[in-house]
Amino acid sequence: MGPDEILKALYDETLVGNGPRVLELTNLGLEQGMTPETMLFDALIPSLEEVGARFERGDFFVPEMLIAGKAMSGALDVLRPLLADTGAETAGTFLMGTVKGDVHDIGKNLVNIMLEGAGFHVIDLGVQVAPEKFVTAIQEHKPDVVGFSAFLTTTMPMFKANMNALQKAGLRDQVIVMVGGAPVTQEYADAVGADGYAADASAAVKRAKELIRQRRVAATV
Repeated sequence: MGPDEILKALYDETLVGNGPRVLELTNLGLEQGMTPETMLFDALIPSLEEVGARFERGDFFVPEMLIAGKAMSGALDVLRPLLADTGAETAGTFLMGTVKGDVHDIGKNLVNIMLEGAGFHVIDLGVQVAPEKFVTAIQEHKPDVVGFSAFLTTTMPMFKANMNALQKAGLRDQVIVMVGGAPVTQEYADAVGADGYAADASAAVKRAKELIRQRRVAATV
């Protein structure tokens, strides 16, 4: 297989979520001297973007997104250390966690996979993350974006508690805040003072990129 064939196969196999084949093709590409960037930006990311587009059109559902994301995740495990060595620029750093009192993580994990696929450096704090843990992690990692995830209506008020903790620590203006999860709406995100909201994983990636772009433009003005 030549480089073009490998890229096409990587795209196709990621789309259908064939993890073992994606891993095999990734290693084959590296053996043939292909760069991690080429495989990522010319095959894997476009494939995951297509998955997102199909999800938005209603042609794909959550299971298809999960298996495609998982297939891509396997390739990323191989490519990530190599990308770090070449100093490839990331789209930004995204700190993520499910709020205190909530143990749901499927949606959060799917967003993480999509973000990583889009070139973000993702730091996942896991579930049941207390406000003070978010504060400490923001101070340590200095992310561009922090994401609060809630699956239960009963844990959604933690968004406000987290925002208050950021405010108190003097961090609110230093980070973009995004919120999401099954019961969350744009109205609720506005009410708690978040910068962004997304209804699903592919929308989260687009919104995060938009918000970072806006902030960078504002910083140069």
